[in-house]
Formats: sequence, C-alpha cells, structure tokens
Amino acid sequence: MSVVDSRYSVQSWIAGARAALARDRAYARGDLATFEVVDVLSVPQVAWADLSARAIEANAFYHPAWARAVARHVKGQIGMRALLAWESPARRRLLGLMLVAPAWNCLRLPLPFFVGWYAYAPLTTPLIDREQPDIAARTLLSAARDAGAYAVMLPALAQDGPVATVLRNAVAEFGVTPRVFEAHERARLDATQGEDEAVSALGSKKLKELRRQRNRLADNGEVEFRIASPGAEAEAALQQFLALEAAGWKGAAGTALAAKEGDVAFMKEALPAMVRDGAAQIVTLTSGGKVVAAGIVLRHGRRAYFFKIAYDEAMAKMSPGVQLTLDITRALCADPNIDSVDSTAIANHPMIDHIWRDRQPIADLLLPTQSGAPLFAVFAALIDTRRALRNAARDLYHRLRKLKGRNP
Repeated sequence: MSVVDSRYSVQSWIAGARAALARDRAYARGDLATFEVVDVLSVPQVAWADLSARAIEANAFYHPAWARAVARHVKGQIGMRALLAWESPARRRLLGLMLVAPAWNCLRLPLPFFVGWYAYAPLTTPLIDREQPDIAARTLLSAARDAGAYAVMLPALAQDGPVATVLRNAVAEFGVTPRVFEAHERARLDATQGEDEAVSALGSKKLKELRRQRNRLADNGEVEFRIASPGAEAEAALQQFLALEAAGWKGAAGTALAAKEGDVAFMKEALPAMVRDGAAQIVTLTSGGKVVAAGIVLRHGRRAYFFKIAYDEAMAKMSPGVQLTLDITRALCADPNIDSVDSTAIANHPMIDHIWRDRQPIADLLLPTQSGAPLFAVFAALIDTRRALRNAARDLYHRLRKLKGRNP
C-alpha cells in the first residue's frame, strides 16, 4: 500500500469516526427521533412488543393482543389512534407509544385535544422506553401537536410512577402547569410480603368466618383454586367466567361482557393469546367440580392487574368471590416475578380495600402540547364543567331511584 493510499485510509477512518460520534450525539439529544400517528392496527407488532418489554413502567392494558382486539371488536372505538415515537427516521426502534382518541369521541367535547384510550383499560400509562424516557415523552407530545391537538388528557394515569414524572418534565418548557382531575387512590397489593401477612389485614375474626364459609363450600365437594393452563383449559375457563358474570347482577343490568357480541369477541381473541404469552391468567374456584367464582388477572413486567371477578350469587352466603380473592392474593405473593398488584377497582371498594391495604394513586392528567395558557385554561374549565354536570345528573338519578323504591 502506498503512502497516499495509507493517508486516504486514515482520513476515511477519521471521517467515519467523526460521523459515528455525531450520530451518537444526535441520538443522545433526540435530534433524530421522529414520530407518526397511525391506526392502532397499523402499529408494527414486533416493535410494539419490544417496547413493551423494555418500558420504564408497566401497563398490561397496552399489550398488543389486548389493545388490537379492543380496536377490532369493541363498539365505539372509532378514531382510536396510536402516537408513536421512533428513535430515528429508519423506524426500527420504538421509544414511545400512546393510544388516544379525539376529545369528541370520548367526552363529546368539540375541542382540539386528545384523550388517552380507556375502553377496557382502567390505566392509560403510555409505554415509554426506559433508556430514553425524556426523548420518548417529548416526541409523543410532538406527535400529538403535529396532529392538531393542543393538549392530551390521560384518564386513570398512575401518579406515583416514572411516566407521570417524565411527562410533566416534557411540558415544563411550555410554561403551562398540567391540570389534575379526579385524583383518588385504589387498592393495591404489596406482593413482596408473605402470604399469611398479606391476608392478615382482614383480622383474625374475619378470617375465622371465611374459613367457616369455605368449609361450607366443601360440603358440596373439594374446593379447588386453579390457574388455567394455556390452550383449551384457558378457553374453557374464560367461557365459565363469561357465563358466571352473565348469570349475576351484571347480566340483569345488561353490563356483563356477554351482553355485547363485540366484547365477547374481544375477550376470546385477546385473553387466550395473552395467557400463552404469560401476560394473563384466568383463575377459577370450584366446589365439587362446579365453578363458583372466576377471575381475570393481567401481567406486565413485575406488576399484575386484577381486572375482573365473577361469582355464583346463589352461593353468596359462602363468599366465593372473597375466597377467590384470597387465593389470588396468596398465589401472587408466592410468585417471585410479581412485586405489586393493581386492583383496578374504584376508590373505597367495599371488598378489596379491606384485603389489600396498599394504595395506588390515580388521576386524570391534562397535559399541554405547546405554549398557550389561555386555550389550555379553557379546556380545563370545560372539562370541570362537564364533570360537575355529570355528577349532578348522577346524584339526581340515584335520588329518583330511592324515591321510586320508597313509593312503588
């Protein structure tokens, strides 16, 4: 090799090294991050699953099988979109994913902002890359802004997790303070404690009563708690859950999953697939071979989510729903891969709050996507007004029902 060739090789190497360094610095600053807004069913599933595995905070309701099945089958999901944050224009590595719909679709407010998707998702925490969370959050908000949204409201967002923090940090430059609505706490299980310690919160008197009731269940035959295996057993357990729920008060009120064909199709598509992935469990409690209670638990990372429960109301005196909840509690505390369990229940739930004493802070968070405090304030005021009117209408409805009950 000549001296000229050697000099050219060295110069080429230096130029390549400088370009690589510049590219690395650009990645670090997020200069190459790009975004897009697409239909939920158009999100690349491999990239979605990869981001889910490295998310800074868990959200089982953002599992691809769950969200895609909802979009495909559940009525009223028109306008559901995915905000995507990519590491670079090559779009190989997904940094962030937020599922949203226009405010009109969700709240019937004709305003230019997005609302986080919450159909069969009692948690709207977006998926954020753990290595580049700030870039991911900024890029997702840029996607919303580019789509014409002046704000994003995330209902039922976990307030004590890293995602809420990075989102707040991402909007700090706009000089507009995010607004919080409907702040509350719901029951959460600390699954790092021992099984006996976890159920001891009920107190010895209540536990003694529950043991007596379980013995009464055993009068009909062996009482067995079971986590359904993937495949045919999980499909059968899901069918048993749907039948139990439909036979109870939810069926009478028309709110059971089985009441809507699309909801049944969604569950039958999503849950068996998630059970195979280890992202869901369908549990049953049987008495003499008959299912008396069934539940659905979702999983993501080191967190689980107690999504639904149904029980045979003819056996209510033996508390089959509480019995199943205690079995779930013990099973998850014994699971080394789970640290906590979100009840996904309402605040002050009459059953789960007495068993799981830890609390999950939840709130609706309204975030600006750009500067402009006056317009943001208008959004917040209209949301407040809407909530006040809905609460007043709900109170009036319940008063009328009570009056009707007194004067049939």
